[in-house]
Amino acid sequence: MPNGPSTVLTSDEIGAMARDAVAEGQADRKQAAWQTIQPLREAQRHQPEAAMALVWIVDQQSLPRDEAADLLLEIADAHDDDIGVLSALGQCLEAVRDIDDLNAPPPDHPIFQTMVEKLDRLAKLHAGPSEQEWILRGLATAARMMARQHDAIVEDCLRKLVAIDPRKSPPHYNLGLFYKTRGKFAEGVAANQAAAGLSQEVIDSHQWNLGICATGAGNAEIALDVWKRMGQTIEPGRFGLPEGGYPACKVKLAERPLAERTADSDDPGREETVWIERLSPCHGIIRSVLYGKLGVDYGDVILTDGAPITHHTYGEQQIPVFPHLATLLRRNYQFFDFAGTQETARQLADITDELDEDAVIYSHSEGFKIMCANCWRNPDIDHADHEQMEKHVVVGRIAAPPDIAPARLLHLIDTAIEKRRTCQLYAPDLCAAAGQAARERIDRRRFALLANN
Repeated sequence: MPNGPSTVLTSDEIGAMARDAVAEGQADRKQAAWQTIQPLREAQRHQPEAAMALVWIVDQQSLPRDEAADLLLEIADAHDDDIGVLSALGQCLEAVRDIDDLNAPPPDHPIFQTMVEKLDRLAKLHAGPSEQEWILRGLATAARMMARQHDAIVEDCLRKLVAIDPRKSPPHYNLGLFYKTRGKFAEGVAANQAAAGLSQEVIDSHQWNLGICATGAGNAEIALDVWKRMGQTIEPGRFGLPEGGYPACKVKLAERPLAERTADSDDPGREETVWIERLSPCHGIIRSVLYGKLGVDYGDVILTDGAPITHHTYGEQQIPVFPHLATLLRRNYQFFDFAGTQETARQLADITDELDEDAVIYSHSEGFKIMCANCWRNPDIDHADHEQMEKHVVVGRIAAPPDIAPARLLHLIDTAIEKRRTCQLYAPDLCAAAGQAARERIDRRRFALLANN
């Protein structure tokens, strides 16, 4: 960007460019919008009005996200002590971060940390109520965008905003929203109740966040009251929480969801997208057996946030994918890796119907393989003569509630396979848990042969 003298733009010119840029952005022509704002970009260094117009354009999400973040950093550097510009800039930082991806790590772009530092300095310098309110709003947003890095700053700002005008609903709601994402669900219930009580009308977002916080806090009475007021068909159910008939959906699970993290371990860790049996608008039971170890798995009860990250298409269905907010109940299921062969699709998975309680044989892959039958019988023999045989190879995991004895589980699987006669399943760790050491050694060789193929 040129560093020489810049043309002074009139208010009409600034307004017209800003409106044109937003129109381009709304028409999904964000690169065109980026070109439109270049005169404003040059003028903003010496014209706060142009800087404020650019902040508004960014807030309307009219520019490509990376360019918008770079632009905000230019504005912040050019207006080091301007309370109006910096406060507005802090409040628009949500527009340059994917806030629906709740469990994302702290953003890398320097604009976020820069704004925390600048606004924190201004908050210490200016004690006037009107100045404080604007600065605290910007600082709270900037610090909240940094995941768990500045929680103390966020909470302090939001509490001060409540104290400035305790009869306003939005500050209470913002405090409740913060508590929800940090796993402070009881505090979130109180804040959202205050927000709802001070509002002149029923606001869906207040009700949703109150219902989520009440569910997270285990307060079934409040959660049930909220969902019924919102027209949900729901009654008291399992785990001491409300339950209704909701279609299955998907959740992006995190090893470390935001609500369960610390500043020193502030990233989601491993993540998997899984199916859940949805019990209420915000909680459900995991119904996929995970590939990896995330500390949460099949059968566990999780809390989700209200806004989906994306949707997955299955034929004509659009299935919402929600972020993992917290884990409500770990049910300590048993898990055993397996590998096997089958002649028809889902032959092994369908054995699930013949198992006790909530046990499941969960396939992670079903692949078609041409295998050597001699290898199949004994992996240690000479492979000079190869007899070809077709096998559908399946690998996955068995999950079972903790009160099912491994020996009982193995017996049920054996009985189901004996009836079918055209499939085999090898689960060495299950054999070991069932006390069958000789069978474990055989199963382990055959498991390795199939899994490696």
